[in-house]
Amino acid sequence: MAAGRGAAALRRAWRERRAALLEPRYTPLVAACLCLAEGGVNLWVIRRVPYTEIDWKAYMQEVEGFANGTLDYTQLKGDTGPLVYPAGFVYIFLGLYHATGRGSDIRLAQYLFAGLYLLNLLLVFRIYCRTNKVPPYVFFFMCCASYRIHSIFVLRLFNDPVAMAILFLAINLFLEERWSWGCLLFSLAVSVKMNILLFAPGLLFLLLQRFGLLGCIPKLCICALLQVVLGLPFLLVNPVGYLTRSFDLGRQFQFKWTVNWRFLPEEVFQNRVFHAALLLAHLAGLGLFALHRWHSAWIVFILFSSNFLGVCCSRSLHYQFYVWYFHTLPYLLWCTPTTKLAHMPKVLLLGVIELCWNTYPSTVCSSLSLHICHGLILLQLWYGTDPTPVSHTPAPSRKPTATSKKAQ
Repeated sequence: MAAGRGAAALRRAWRERRAALLEPRYTPLVAACLCLAEGGVNLWVIRRVPYTEIDWKAYMQEVEGFANGTLDYTQLKGDTGPLVYPAGFVYIFLGLYHATGRGSDIRLAQYLFAGLYLLNLLLVFRIYCRTNKVPPYVFFFMCCASYRIHSIFVLRLFNDPVAMAILFLAINLFLEERWSWGCLLFSLAVSVKMNILLFAPGLLFLLLQRFGLLGCIPKLCICALLQVVLGLPFLLVNPVGYLTRSFDLGRQFQFKWTVNWRFLPEEVFQNRVFHAALLLAHLAGLGLFALHRWHSAWIVFILFSSNFLGVCCSRSLHYQFYVWYFHTLPYLLWCTPTTKLAHMPKVLLLGVIELCWNTYPSTVCSSLSLHICHGLILLQLWYGTDPTPVSHTPAPSRKPTATSKKAQ
């Protein structure tokens, strides 16, 4: 009899453990455990894995010019070339420049970026808690399993994670219906790196849906005004130089660094006709999703899919660009209905994408595999999403709030 009770207790414990891995309502618990684990992982990486200098020294040289009084943007440069990021980058990395002894204390910079990693993770988990879509076991692959993401944050010290952390903060504000503050933070993220503009079509769609044409104008003015305020010192000295350097949409990328187009000949990769074709494909994808798949209540779906469409059609993806969409992949894969048998293929997709980004230098096979994975995700987003909003009657025991519906 006692043995029977013990067996029943073990079965209950096993059921709860299984539920903690599979049911999204356990996301806060799993997130807390993973954040604690990630603190240790980042400390281990910083102490055990050698730092690799790529852009940090150039960042410090660029902002040092500003610290020394140079306001002509065309004169700000480092060892890797001229400064090509907007003014928000200058102010944030100027703070890091002073905090790290003019950029010389690399170890302190790594610890600061480890803190940024954890902050970014908390913001991402808060979004996933609101959407209530992704089974918690998936977050193990999003956290401790990605070598490339840890490298981007604490071994390379790129500016991409800074922009993405601010972007995820903005999305959290959108989920709280604090649209003005969200637009302000969104614009701040753009001022660190322009890749955030890939989320802009989705944001514009949401603003038009919620506020109408006239109502969204003040929100757009917030975005524009912040750009003017941040860039004002440089705009007053050389406006053309600032705009052409910090918002250079026609910038050419080097073929040797491409992750996604290695299977093409270099002359095709650099061809303007090819770039125009990618732009048209991007616009067509945005148009199709806006007309047939975006619903006004799905804040996260609209923003994440808007960004993903841009990533799929990018003229080039460099290794640090992985962070542009890495933390959105679990949502993109699990936001559509998933049968029991479909979990393993989705996990496999995550693994293949990670493998593609960890292949250095990229190969024909890794680039083609990355595009195939992206294509499969786009197909399941298209065919797994209802073309028109459908009203559902929630179960009494798990009635979603109005806010959680909007988050989905």
